[in-house]
Amino acid sequence: MTNSGLRNEALGLEKLGLEARSVSWNDLPPVLAQRAVRSGEGELLLGGALAVKTGKHTGRSPKDKFVVREPSVENSIWWENNRPLAPAAFETLKADMFAHAKSLDLYAQDLYGGADPAYRLNVRMVTELAWHALFIRQLLRRPEAAELASFSPEFTIVNLPSFKADPARHGCRSETVIAISFEQKLVLIGGTSYAGENKKSVFTILNYLLPAKGVMPMHCSANHARGDAADAAVFFGLSGTGKTTLSADPSRILIGDDEHGWSENGVFNFEGGCYAKTIRLSAEAEPEIYAATSKFGVVLENVVYDERTRLIDFDDGSLTENTRVAYPLDVIANASETGLGGFPRNVVMLTCDAFGVLPPIARLTPAQAMYHFLSGFTAKVAGTEKGVTEPEPTFSTCFGAPFMPRHPRVYGDLLREKIARHGASCWLVNTGWTGGAYGVGKRMPIKATRALLTAALDGSLNKAKFRKDPKFGFEVPLEVPGVDSSLLDPRGTWADASAYDAQADKLVRMFIENFAQYEEQVGEEIRAAAPGR
Repeated sequence: MTNSGLRNEALGLEKLGLEARSVSWNDLPPVLAQRAVRSGEGELLLGGALAVKTGKHTGRSPKDKFVVREPSVENSIWWENNRPLAPAAFETLKADMFAHAKSLDLYAQDLYGGADPAYRLNVRMVTELAWHALFIRQLLRRPEAAELASFSPEFTIVNLPSFKADPARHGCRSETVIAISFEQKLVLIGGTSYAGENKKSVFTILNYLLPAKGVMPMHCSANHARGDAADAAVFFGLSGTGKTTLSADPSRILIGDDEHGWSENGVFNFEGGCYAKTIRLSAEAEPEIYAATSKFGVVLENVVYDERTRLIDFDDGSLTENTRVAYPLDVIANASETGLGGFPRNVVMLTCDAFGVLPPIARLTPAQAMYHFLSGFTAKVAGTEKGVTEPEPTFSTCFGAPFMPRHPRVYGDLLREKIARHGASCWLVNTGWTGGAYGVGKRMPIKATRALLTAALDGSLNKAKFRKDPKFGFEVPLEVPGVDSSLLDPRGTWADASAYDAQADKLVRMFIENFAQYEEQVGEEIRAAAPGR
């Protein structure tokens, strides 16, 4: 499927000013997998999954991400969090990237971001790698064949990993660049083969566009009760905190694992697939994700496998701890066919506490929920960002600062209004360490976390007896059926209680110091929800 004339015109690439040696348009997974293998981009494993390596970039590069500083967005972008790029530098970058593309064979995919037709975004993805085209086709929502005839892209993403940016010439930081122009409705990505940049670019666009429509964009997974789509739950969290694992609950219907919107119609998935971590993946703990890794056409990033048997060693993190699998939702037996759910009855905030002081679950008041949402405390898990080799405690506001173009108060106000309107119960869940900090303690048992979440989502946990945590102020259950009660008192899990107190006091101070940036923008009720008060 080639042609740099008629095909480009049909794609609208000619209007964009992008020419190539050839363009393949909306190829299906078998074709893309075959081309990826033929061109040496990857290899097929047992079952037909495509295994690829992403080179030196095995995670996102947030420091290389830019927003073009254009007049129409000057007053609406949170510039303290988003690196600005001069319009002239973007024009030079575009010209050089497009010149580079003329000698390449490209792949174009026309896709939707958003399951709700009222709010979905038409996205055109153009890349030089067949496996990138396969990845984004599995991750976003796929139009019906009849819809493609009239498809018109609202945003175009051009990703050329072989293009190396020049910081002096292009106004960027390194040879890697991710640049978004909201005026031109164009994203340029160069110098990285990590496919996660593709999906997160779409997420960033939706995070900018949807708040103006009254829709809350969320870095969260979501599911709903079997037989009752109105009984929805959302799980906020950064990569590695358990969004994918905990939402893929066999007893509930999976709406999606990473990105959603909350509108006047309910919750809707932005995507049509999942992007799950596979390091130390087991069939017992995560059966749905484990099964997905052997399906035809799924993409496996940076996994280690036996060359003869083509079987994966999920415990081998020699390439990166951030090994991943990208698969369409329809390979999960209990996935929603529509990607839609009702208004969340439970809002769960997942944190991977590397200090080892937070309880496995705590009930939050609405004010505490806003405090923890704006704080976004967690640990960056090894490999999810370039240079992160072990858990690092961090505060990522709204549990997704790298993808938030607008100021946190915009997202905080939207979430507060929706929680109040629909009366959602709010929970803080620690999937990190217990019995000590990272390096001393151990990870929270996933069986315990699942049992606690089941009790929260079915409403039985609200009937338990709670204690008020003296340092953080939230409520912690004293006893939950099926859970070792000792886990519910993190202080008691430490060998040295005084060491726990010192570590907890340190975390309290970190919360307070971090939240100082928001204090003037929130009410007294939220300020009073701070730890230590």
